[in-house]
Amino acid sequence: MARQPRYFVKGQAQRIIQRGNNREPIFADDQDYRFYLECLQESCEEHRLSIHSCGLMTNHVHFQATPESDISISKTLQSLGRRYVQYFNYTYARTGTLWEGRYKMALIDSENYLLICMRYIELNPVRATMVAHPGDYLWSSYRANAHGADNPLVSHNDLYRRLGRNDAEWQSAYRQLFRAAVNLKDLEAIRESTNKGWVSGNNRFRERIERLSGRRAAPMARGRPSNDT
Repeated sequence: MARQPRYFVKGQAQRIIQRGNNREPIFADDQDYRFYLECLQESCEEHRLSIHSCGLMTNHVHFQATPESDISISKTLQSLGRRYVQYFNYTYARTGTLWEGRYKMALIDSENYLLICMRYIELNPVRATMVAHPGDYLWSSYRANAHGADNPLVSHNDLYRRLGRNDAEWQSAYRQLFRAAVNLKDLEAIRESTNKGWVSGNNRFRERIERLSGRRAAPMARGRPSNDT
């Protein structure tokens, strides 16, 4: 079966996830994380991809990013992957693929889901019981978004800037969002849309994407079709 083309709307954020092959580790040492982030930053600059949040886990990576063109994401990940796999295989005397097939992604309704997805990504180490607080994890964007830590990779989205009038207000309001966990309904919606390649958003947003793309942006409703005319 032919692969469906990726959804793309210029300036619209996407959530991206890429896993290690067979869920094997893709990072084994702090230097691996540093080199990966260096490669990611350079690839993003070259291919015009803005990263709003990210989380590097032991065997997978999460991003939330806005592409400037329909090839920004694919070219960024191709360039990044090629360079990082060569480094990883050389460093650990291994051969073969590092990634589990094609990366997954979902178009995000920024107005309703961008900040939720940012929290989802940056809380991932907490859900995995790796740390007690997202600020304790070195390999995510939380410190940049919540405390203004220097991170040249992170680019603030307009919705983030609406949280206040300056850096201090943005960061304070952003930290307040983390007083509550992402609710179960939103967690399930984010996971399903990314795993199956659907759009994350309300009905109006999905309908807009369907008009632009010419194909469905959400699964068919469950149950037998209605006979109403």
